[in-house]
Amino acid sequence: MTEREHSGGTGRVRLTAWVHGRVQGVGFRWWTRSRALELGLVGHATNRPDGRVLVIAEGPRPDCESLLALLGSGTTPGSVDVVVESWSDATGGLVGFVER
Repeated sequence: MTEREHSGGTGRVRLTAWVHGRVQGVGFRWWTRSRALELGLVGHATNRPDGRVLVIAEGPRPDCESLLALLGSGTTPGSVDVVVESWSDATGGLVGFVER
Protein backbone atom coordinates (compact mmCIF):
# COMPACT_ATOMS: atom_id res chain seq x y z
CA MET A 1 0.00 0.00 0.00
CA THR A 2 1.40 3.39 -0.93
CA GLU A 3 1.36 6.39 1.41
CA ARG A 4 -1.32 7.99 -0.74
CA GLU A 5 -3.53 4.90 -0.44
CA HIS A 6 -2.87 4.62 3.31
CA SER A 7 -3.85 8.24 3.92
CA GLY A 8 -7.20 8.07 2.20
CA GLY A 9 -5.86 9.31 -1.14
CA THR A 10 -4.87 12.73 0.16
CA GLY A 11 -1.17 12.08 0.79
CA ARG A 12 -1.67 13.49 4.29
CA VAL A 13 -1.34 11.78 7.66
CA ARG A 14 -2.01 12.58 11.30
CA LEU A 15 0.75 12.38 13.86
CA THR A 16 -0.33 12.08 17.47
CA ALA A 17 2.64 12.56 19.81
CA TRP A 18 2.58 12.45 23.60
CA VAL A 19 5.65 14.31 24.86
CA HIS A 20 6.86 13.35 28.36
CA GLY A 21 9.36 15.32 30.43
CA ARG A 22 9.70 18.88 31.68
CA VAL A 23 7.70 20.39 28.82
CA GLN A 24 5.22 22.74 30.48
CA GLY A 25 5.99 26.32 31.44
CA VAL A 26 9.20 26.39 29.37
CA GLY A 27 7.98 27.60 25.94
CA PHE A 28 7.65 24.09 24.53
CA ARG A 29 4.24 24.60 22.91
CA TRP A 30 5.34 27.88 21.31
CA TRP A 31 8.52 26.19 20.00
CA THR A 32 6.49 23.26 18.63
CA ARG A 33 4.05 25.63 16.94
CA SER A 34 6.93 27.50 15.29
CA ARG A 35 8.53 24.30 13.98
CA ALA A 36 5.17 22.96 12.73
CA LEU A 37 4.39 26.19 10.88
CA GLU A 38 7.85 26.14 9.27
CA LEU A 39 7.01 22.65 8.00
CA GLY A 40 3.58 23.72 6.75
CA LEU A 41 1.68 21.49 9.18
CA VAL A 42 -1.69 22.11 10.82
CA GLY A 43 -2.76 21.03 14.29
CA HIS A 44 -2.13 21.93 17.91
CA ALA A 45 0.09 21.48 20.95
CA THR A 46 -1.87 21.10 24.17
CA ASN A 47 -0.77 21.00 27.82
CA ARG A 48 -2.29 18.01 29.62
CA PRO A 49 -3.08 17.93 33.36
CA ASP A 50 -0.52 15.14 33.94
CA GLY A 51 2.38 17.31 32.72
CA ARG A 52 2.64 15.92 29.20
CA VAL A 53 2.11 17.87 26.00
CA LEU A 54 -0.12 16.39 23.32
CA VAL A 55 0.91 17.28 19.78
CA ILE A 56 -1.49 16.66 16.90
CA ALA A 57 -0.08 17.46 13.47
CA GLU A 58 -1.44 16.81 9.99
CA GLY A 59 0.33 17.11 6.67
CA PRO A 60 2.56 15.11 4.35
CA ARG A 61 4.18 12.20 6.19
CA PRO A 62 7.78 13.37 5.57
CA ASP A 63 6.96 16.73 7.19
CA CYS A 64 5.24 15.08 10.15
CA GLU A 65 8.26 12.78 10.54
CA SER A 66 10.50 15.87 10.56
CA LEU A 67 8.43 17.38 13.37
CA LEU A 68 8.59 14.11 15.31
CA ALA A 69 12.38 14.06 14.95
CA LEU A 70 12.56 17.64 16.22
CA LEU A 71 10.39 16.82 19.24
CA GLY A 72 12.90 14.17 20.34
CA SER A 73 16.05 15.98 19.20
CA GLY A 74 17.19 17.47 22.49
CA THR A 75 16.93 21.00 21.04
CA THR A 76 13.51 21.76 22.53
CA PRO A 77 12.86 24.09 25.45
CA GLY A 78 12.72 22.17 28.72
CA SER A 79 13.71 18.53 28.55
CA VAL A 80 11.99 15.69 26.73
CA ASP A 81 12.26 12.24 28.30
CA VAL A 82 10.30 10.31 25.69
CA VAL A 83 7.90 10.89 22.81
CA VAL A 84 5.18 8.30 22.26
CA GLU A 85 3.82 8.48 18.72
CA SER A 86 0.93 7.06 16.75
CA TRP A 87 -0.01 7.51 13.11
CA SER A 88 -3.38 7.59 11.40
CA ASP A 89 -5.08 9.02 8.36
CA ALA A 90 -5.53 12.78 8.36
CA THR A 91 -9.03 13.76 9.38
CA GLY A 92 -8.93 17.35 8.15
CA GLY A 93 -10.80 20.23 9.74
CA LEU A 94 -7.66 21.74 11.29
CA VAL A 95 -6.60 25.27 10.43
CA GLY A 96 -3.18 26.67 11.29
CA PHE A 97 -1.20 25.36 14.25
CA VAL A 98 -2.26 26.58 17.69
CA GLU A 99 -1.18 26.35 21.30
CA ARG A 100 -3.86 25.16 23.68
